Amino acid sequence: MRKELLKRLEKLLKRYEELQESLSDPEVIKDVRRFRELSRELKELQEVKELYDRYRKVKEELAQARELLNSPEEELRELAREEYERLSEELKKLEHELQLRLVPRDPNDAKNVILEIRAGTGGEEAALFAADLFRMYQKYAEEKGWKVTVLSSHRTGLGGFKEVIALVEGEGVYSRLKYESGVHRVQRVPVTESGGRIHTSTATVAVLPEVDETDVKINPQDLKIETFRASGAGGQYVNTTETAVRITHVPTGIVVQCQDERSQFQNKQKALKILYAKLKDYYERKKREEIARERKEQVGTGERSEKIRTYNFPQNRVTDHRINLTLYKLQEVLDGKLDEIIDALRASELERKLQQTR
Repeated sequence: MRKELLKRLEKLLKRYEELQESLSDPEVIKDVRRFRELSRELKELQEVKELYDRYRKVKEELAQARELLNSPEEELRELAREEYERLSEELKKLEHELQLRLVPRDPNDAKNVILEIRAGTGGEEAALFAADLFRMYQKYAEEKGWKVTVLSSHRTGLGGFKEVIALVEGEGVYSRLKYESGVHRVQRVPVTESGGRIHTSTATVAVLPEVDETDVKINPQDLKIETFRASGAGGQYVNTTETAVRITHVPTGIVVQCQDERSQFQNKQKALKILYAKLKDYYERKKREEIARERKEQVGTGERSEKIRTYNFPQNRVTDHRINLTLYKLQEVLDGKLDEIIDALRASELERKLQQTR
């Protein structure tokens, strides 16, 4: 293992010891939020430590097997050779796994997310596809033990979504769902099409890490808050009182609204939660664009305008275009079986980051 990675590993192990001490501090124990954050960090480092302990043990056993390769007894040499080959292979895998664990992590990985799905091109079929995607993520969340809370939604007459925004809470939500941001494309015969022709429609998925209000400063004077009556599918009004809330952040022009709750206060709180996440995403994208201009080079930003995946019904096929992965199990994927795709995307990202550290 390279010296740079060993130095980083030493720092992580030192941090592991510090965390163990901190978590026994009465002041930390009283601070529920800080205790939870440190406990999560300790759990992650515990896995690294166990991996490194195994790595050192295998390295010692490998050295012992190497000595036995020169034994005068042929039978013992043969056994040592088999053991040496097995341990060499295991050591190689452990070293690779350690290198991947030492790649700098996304600071947002442990956060909950604001999941936003919008119908794109394709009219009512696009709205139905947006509903299919939302169901897919709900099923995936169920498998992971995550909680999904709808913050805002706009249904269509046939049961689709023009837009649905939800809060997804649980362990490591952003670390998994962040790969879903982008344009999703569906190819199928729409239920609204009588001629049996295959149409192509799209829906846009945005995955934003949930933001603590202390992370983004908002001047109340920059907000334009309006109330209106909540409406149902097809635009008919379902409330006689103005409980729905629309908030416009004047400096950026970002507009959010919420009408799902019965009280104006609850709708306002949900709308603000969405606004905080969108503002942080806006400012981070502006910063990336500024860096790209300064360096005069193209910087991949993972913009949502990029088509990332196609769901082809006639061929029972799902293709992720970023890693050229094709699976012929469309219904399973739509039923929330996303791990095979997400694991492949995660492995690809880690390998890319690892190459950058070499």
